Amino acid sequence: MWPAPVWIRTADEAEALARDLRGVSAVAIDTEADSLHHYPERLCLIQLADPAGRVFFLDALVLVDLEPLRPLFGDPATLKVFHSGDNDVVYLKRRFGLAFAGLSDTMLAARFLGVRELGLERLLLKYMDVPAARSQQKTDWARRPLTPPQEHYAAEDVRHLIPLRERLVADLRAIQRVSWLEEECEALAALPVPERPSDEDSYRRIRGASRLPPRGLAVLRVLYLQREAWARAEHRPPFKVLSPETLVALAERAPAEPAALQGVPGLSPRLVERYGEGLLAATARGLTERLPEPPRVPRPARPVVTTASRHRAESLKKWRTEASEGSGLDPGVLLPQRLIDALALDPPADLAGLRGVPGLRRWRVDAFGPAILAALKTT
Repeated sequence: MWPAPVWIRTADEAEALARDLRGVSAVAIDTEADSLHHYPERLCLIQLADPAGRVFFLDALVLVDLEPLRPLFGDPATLKVFHSGDNDVVYLKRRFGLAFAGLSDTMLAARFLGVRELGLERLLLKYMDVPAARSQQKTDWARRPLTPPQEHYAAEDVRHLIPLRERLVADLRAIQRVSWLEEECEALAALPVPERPSDEDSYRRIRGASRLPPRGLAVLRVLYLQREAWARAEHRPPFKVLSPETLVALAERAPAEPAALQGVPGLSPRLVERYGEGLLAATARGLTERLPEPPRVPRPARPVVTTASRHRAESLKKWRTEASEGSGLDPGVLLPQRLIDALALDPPADLAGLRGVPGLRRWRVDAFGPAILAALKTT
C-alpha cells in the first residue's frame, strides 16, 4: 500500500519539501490545469514523486511561488522525469518562471523505441504491469478537496515514472539510442514560453461566420467580445457561457426585442433570463458600429518550389519510408515533414551543412546523415 500524497500549500511546507528532496537522484513531475471548467485556464496542481514512490501535491491555486524548489528544477544532477512534458514545462515556466536542467521524458523515450501506443497508461501496463487508474480527464482540478479518485489518478501519473524511465532507457541503451533521447530532452528543457497575444479576429474563425454578410460579422464581433467578458467575469470557458453556434445564430437573426430571442438554437429560457438583456444590447451595438475591416495578416513570402525541390522531397519521403521500417521509428519521428520541406528547398552539400539545418538534431545527422544526403542527390 502506497502512502497517501502529502499536500504542500504554504511557503514553509515548500521549504521543508525542498530540504527533503535535496540531493535526490530524480523526481517525477506532472501538472493538472483546468481549461474545461475555468477561464482563463489555471494551473491547479503540481505532482512530484521521488524514487521511493512518495508523492507530493503542490497546490498551485494557493502557492505564490516555488522559490524553495527552484534549485531542484535547475539542478542537472537531479533528473526531472516527465511524460509528454511539453505543456507541463510551459505551465511551470509561465506560472513560476522556472528553468530546467537534467530533464527526461518517457514519451520521447518510447518514441525512440518505436512504440506506437504512447499514452502513459499503455506504457505503464506494458513495461510495469501497472493497471490504469480511472480516467479523470474531464475532472475539475480546481475543486478542493479533491476526491479520492482524483487524488489516486494524480498520484499514479507520477508515482511510477522514474522506474518506467529506467526500463525504457535500458532498452534504448541496448540499441545505442540514449544520446538521441538526451538531445531531444535538452531541446524540451529549453522550450520557449510563447506569448499569448490577444486575437481580435478570433470571431471570424467560428464555424458559420464566413457565410455572414458584413453587418452580420459586425454583430458577431460584438457578441463574441460580450461572451468573452462574461466568461472572464464568471471564470468559465466561453463555450460554457454560450456556444459558437448560438453566437452565429444570434448574428444571423440580429434580435431587437426579447421575443426574438425565443427559439434561437442553444438559447434556453434560463440563458435568456441570464443573458437576454446583454445580448440585445450587444446586438444593437453591432448593428450600429462601424463594419469590421478584413483582417490584415502579414503573409510570409512563399518559398519557390521548383521541380527539383519537389523531386528531392519525394526522394526523401521514399527514403524515410524504407528507413522507418528498418529502424522501427515512426516516420514523423525519423524525419518530420517540416524538415523534409526545408531540406528539399535548400539541400546541404555535406554533413557539415546538414548539421547546420535548424531543428535537424545531431542524432539524425550521426545515424542517417549520409543516407539523407544520398536521397537529396538522387534527382
